[in-house]
Amino acid sequence: MSRRSRRTAAAASDPSTGAPRCTVTVCRGCCCGTPKIPGLDHAAQLRGLRRALDGTATVRVTDCLDACEHANVVIVQPSAAGRTAGGRPVWLGLVNDTDATADITAWIEQGGPGLADPPGVLDLYGFTPSRRARGRVEG
Repeated sequence: MSRRSRRTAAAASDPSTGAPRCTVTVCRGCCCGTPKIPGLDHAAQLRGLRRALDGTATVRVTDCLDACEHANVVIVQPSAAGRTAGGRPVWLGLVNDTDATADITAWIEQGGPGLADPPGVLDLYGFTPSRRARGRVEG
């Protein structure tokens, strides 16, 4: 991750900046977004997220998050209001079908972490990453 993208990520998730929107980070590293996960059009998944969340959330792509056993990984970071309300970044793994992407989109449109409860099915996708992996995005 470049210095510029770290600053952008920090500004998008830091309540002191007043960032009004959630940030969705989509891993496209060594396993996520590759033929190692067959049966999914990874480019279409990313286009769909960007299209569905245009004006609602910032969607960004990152290199490997070192959570390959959970490929494809999507992280939903709360908006400033969501963070103030106690929301924290939510790591979702095995996001390998359009239904999961639609559930993530619907949740973010309702406010995302801290402001809206995720659809129950997203509990199946949630995982706790290693401290090192969290630091690559949240730190």
